[in-house]
Amino acid sequence: MAASICVARIGAAHGVRGAVKLWTFTQDPLAVTRYGLLTTKDGARQFEVASARQAGDHLVATLKGITSRDEAERLNGLELYVAREKLPATEEDEYYHADLIGLAAVTAAGAPLGRVVAIHNFGAGDIIEIAPPDGATLLLPFTNAVVPTVDLAGGRVVIELPEEIEGHDPAAA
Repeated sequence: MAASICVARIGAAHGVRGAVKLWTFTQDPLAVTRYGLLTTKDGARQFEVASARQAGDHLVATLKGITSRDEAERLNGLELYVAREKLPATEEDEYYHADLIGLAAVTAAGAPLGRVVAIHNFGAGDIIEIAPPDGATLLLPFTNAVVPTVDLAGGRVVIELPEEIEGHDPAAA
């Protein structure tokens, strides 16, 4: 399967006619209606959004072929993917999370820190998760101050570690 990106997650059933709550991960939530077929990660199942409307922080959507509440309930939790080439190009200093996952993380001096394993957002902004070869993962704010350089072609991100993580004692400075 070609490179694909998760664009939505199906939530609980909504009503009795097969509609579902749909949590989208796109800048424009309704963009998922324009991508055509959405697939599960393994590509085994395909869905097409027949209709969708905004409902607070999610969409209420109907999927072609899903006509009952029971069918909709069985889809709860499924993530939906689209081929990377169907997505719009990013602007400068914008990245798809999938483009960052797996990049090497290094300090400004070039010392290896590990690999980017995830980008999270718990409501207060993006967090970059870096897994070192040994030890606990690092969760750092994904800001220009902490991540001043993203080099997709070079396969790395440069991380400016806060002094308390670097092992420096701010009081000793």
